[in-house]
Amino acid sequence: MVNENSTQTIEPTVRIGPKHQVTIPAEVFKELRLKVGDFLGAKIRNSEIVLRPKKLIPKDQAWFWTKEWQKKEREADEDIRKGRLYGPFTNAKDLIRSLRSKKK
Repeated sequence: MVNENSTQTIEPTVRIGPKHQVTIPAEVFKELRLKVGDFLGAKIRNSEIVLRPKKLIPKDQAWFWTKEWQKKEREADEDIRKGRLYGPFTNAKDLIRSLRSKKK
């Protein structure tokens, strides 16, 4: 929003409600593509409140986002890129036969 009497931009302002709630201005909400029910992370930086859109990970999915898992995912992606693959197999018997032949 631009003030008609100057070239200075006026930033959207919010008021803190009785339950510490704030309403995100519509233009900010739209620009960040937020949806009702989304989560925001809140932290203090240089005496300012910083809100960031946050995606929550269900507890049963948390392992997939650990450093160890992500490292193995990158290794698997590299193997796929370099063609280090077996299969596809039409049945389990062929898969087991292939795995056993690779051991030798």
